[in-house]
Amino acid sequence: MADQTMPVVEHRQKVCASFATDANPRLSAVLEAVVRHSHALVDEVQLTREEWRAAIRFLTAVGDRCDDTRQEFILLSDTLGVSTLLEMVNAAPAPGASEPTVLGPFYVPGAPLRPYGDSIVADPATGGTPLVMTGTVKGLDGIPVPQASLDVWQVQPNGLYDIEENPSKRNLRSRFETGADGAYRFTTVRPVDYTIPDDGPVGMMLRATGRHPWRPAHVHFLVTADGFKPLVTHLFDESSPWLDSDAVFGVRPSLAVEMAGEECAYDFVIEAR
Repeated sequence: MADQTMPVVEHRQKVCASFATDANPRLSAVLEAVVRHSHALVDEVQLTREEWRAAIRFLTAVGDRCDDTRQEFILLSDTLGVSTLLEMVNAAPAPGASEPTVLGPFYVPGAPLRPYGDSIVADPATGGTPLVMTGTVKGLDGIPVPQASLDVWQVQPNGLYDIEENPSKRNLRSRFETGADGAYRFTTVRPVDYTIPDDGPVGMMLRATGRHPWRPAHVHFLVTADGFKPLVTHLFDESSPWLDSDAVFGVRPSLAVEMAGEECAYDFVIEAR
């Protein structure tokens, strides 16, 4: 049988060379890398034509499942660990800073701004166990950061985010600003473990590979302030049984906190730009 190594290598080099242009050096570099790695994948696993067609059908289905409130491609990125890797590469924290994690597919900009100590429970039928979350936003120097913005959102006790029930619904989703002392405080309900949406192609992938769709209970935070790098992170309930097998690989031990009592305290430490 003839050695196919050289034709394969020459083919890859020819395709990579087609993207070598000074018109957009960064785009060229990224596309060359995409070609190298995708060609290496096909060669390494000896991908069949039917497997390639199945992959195309899968990605088409992922796109078809996206709408104004559900982003199946983000979900795919999350479950492949790519979203977390992006945070590790682009937002590696300085020593002492709070660790980042994934944004997730259910962030909605423009959450209502509420006063210090207010509740994010907007639906009277929410249920759940009341929980006060409190703490301070500080810089690496330990100095409190006034007027920092905290976008907060979490899943409802029924295991669904508000926008999964109704795209216009806003429940357990608010924004707060720290005072002169850098403090924040709001009331919510204790978060619950829940499954990521698994009724689409990403769920099919998980089942096909024997993986579960569970995420450990958590509250999302997006912390921003003038002169500081944005922090996208979660606080996890340390008693969740899914901390070690989060379906989207987002858990960081430093973000697991006690939520079993009436109050949960955590100080966010953010980095200057």
